[in-house]
Amino acid sequence: MAQGVGVVGLYVRDQDEALAFYVDKLGFRVHTDAKGGNYRWLTVQHPEQPSFQLGLFLPESPFLDAATAQTLREVVAKGAMPPLVLIVADCRVAYAELAARGVEFTQAPVERFGSVDAGFRDPSGNGWKMIEERAR
Repeated sequence: MAQGVGVVGLYVRDQDEALAFYVDKLGFRVHTDAKGGNYRWLTVQHPEQPSFQLGLFLPESPFLDAATAQTLREVVAKGAMPPLVLIVADCRVAYAELAARGVEFTQAPVERFGSVDAGFRDPSGNGWKMIEERAR
């Protein structure tokens, strides 16, 4: 029986660039950085969620042919993939902190649906929604 989701992967255009963004700007930490031949298994974790890993993977062989890999890179760069969600205690405070670290936002904090959210993209084009945790 499965015990839950352990890794969710993102396609990135450059693993070193993605690693710098997720660690230096978002405050994630490296979980695994393993290389074998031309393949690199690179995962990061949010410090408050150690049981979950975010994989930073290149769209390439042996899993994809060259044309499909190129198409995926283009789709990701356009921001066409569904956004990931980062939960924060205070969206406006987190927005100011991340903007000061160089995160470029696509949407400033806005109140809606009973909370506050903002949007940004990683250097590869993956979209993120940053949502303020609702009071319980």
